[in-house]
Amino acid sequence: MSIIQLSVFLENRLGRLDDVLQILKDNNINIRALSLADKANYGILRMIVDNPEKCITVLKKENVSVNFTSVVAVEVEDRPGGLHEVVKLLVEGGINIEYMYAFVEKTKDKAVVVFRVEDIEKAEECLVLAGKKVLEKEEIPF
Repeated sequence: MSIIQLSVFLENRLGRLDDVLQILKDNNINIRALSLADKANYGILRMIVDNPEKCITVLKKENVSVNFTSVVAVEVEDRPGGLHEVVKLLVEGGINIEYMYAFVEKTKDKAVVVFRVEDIEKAEECLVLAGKKVLEKEEIPF
């Protein structure tokens, strides 16, 4: 059930993000969720896209440093305490969260939170057993 997340390593210079976004636009690749973190000399653009295989191919063709990893996307009640419930389940399951980011679905009263965890299978099992909706690729609203 895990989702493919792309991580693009960007030099921390004017226009580099624009360059990558132009490549995606030119290749009709839609970004559904993203997170951008900066370090001293580079940034990490983490994305969920509609076609990760195509995205990897076109970015590598343009000499953009990209890799992929599996993440867990789970529906979270869009209310105070909704995120806490999910995080608490993972903590109680002994699952470390490396990082996370979220987006709100257009058609539901739910948010979707993307978690990078040490043990994806264990995290998915923990969440499903607790009645949480873990999304598959096809269920990510594009």
